[in-house]
Amino acid sequence: MPRRTVEAVTTLTELSARGLRPDAGTYEAVDVARAAYGRLVGVGADRVAVGTSVASHTSVVAAALAPGSEVLLPEGEFSSLVQPFVVRPDLKVRCVPLDDLAAAVRPETALVAWAVVQSADGRVADDAAVRAAAAAHGARTLADLSQAAGWLAVDAGAYDYTVTAAYKYLLCPRGTSFLTVSQEAQDVTPPIQAGWSAAEDIWASTYGPVAELARSARRYDTSVPFLCYQGAVESLALLESVGVEAVAAHNVGLADRLRAGLREAGHEPVAAPGSGIVAVPGLGDRAAGLERAGVRVSARAGNLRVSFHLYNTAQDVDRVLSVLG
Repeated sequence: MPRRTVEAVTTLTELSARGLRPDAGTYEAVDVARAAYGRLVGVGADRVAVGTSVASHTSVVAAALAPGSEVLLPEGEFSSLVQPFVVRPDLKVRCVPLDDLAAAVRPETALVAWAVVQSADGRVADDAAVRAAAAAHGARTLADLSQAAGWLAVDAGAYDYTVTAAYKYLLCPRGTSFLTVSQEAQDVTPPIQAGWSAAEDIWASTYGPVAELARSARRYDTSVPFLCYQGAVESLALLESVGVEAVAAHNVGLADRLRAGLREAGHEPVAAPGSGIVAVPGLGDRAAGLERAGVRVSARAGNLRVSFHLYNTAQDVDRVLSVLG
């Protein structure tokens, strides 16, 4: 997290500890974060709901599907995007290779769900083709932006739904997440997790049935950890000040440098042009050795996965290559 984020969370924690902020935060800060996220992904704040996890947001989408509906997903997709559909035995979940996703959409497909950037290997999906296929067959779309928002220019308005875990490239504290819902999808998606914070008038809705749910996507809000969202305000402001295009150029430039060095060393990374994530099949067991050398990377699905962001430099790339030999 950025230093300014840590300082904001620390300050709020200290005020709460002294009893000066007994609610440990404000809904005003949540709405500032909501609006900032919307600007980063190209939609208005009225399309954005807040929560704590991708799985909980996906569950809302799953609940909107009629019994017998077919959900199409890529093989090997992250479980938070898959399991909320699987736990409904009355849905038909079908998985195909990512490259075949667009071609696999058929008339009986009700929803296509996929990550714009794949978690395990950093591949960037052919979004335009998938969205076109979904539109041709009348299927709704759910995009997971967790590995994309913050470094890749995305338009959340191009999908019926998007979900994002904000503790990744958005640099927010863990426990911050966002759901976007198109106006059309809001008309058919029940707010199954609605509590008082999903009311149009929050403070008039603390007891008994809520008289009126929010007229915007805020009706899908869940009660949020204020500390996380106080930090999110600062993280998202930083990213807005730098600009997503500048972040992308930085991240992808470092990733391309690593890909070239890996090939020179005889390793073949997953083909993921334009991605800020580099994955090398079969080298996942090298992650522990890299960490002992002070380089933190990930092991995902057998891949050694290296993800670059603002805090990385060319020297970091060279350290990875040096340790891998």
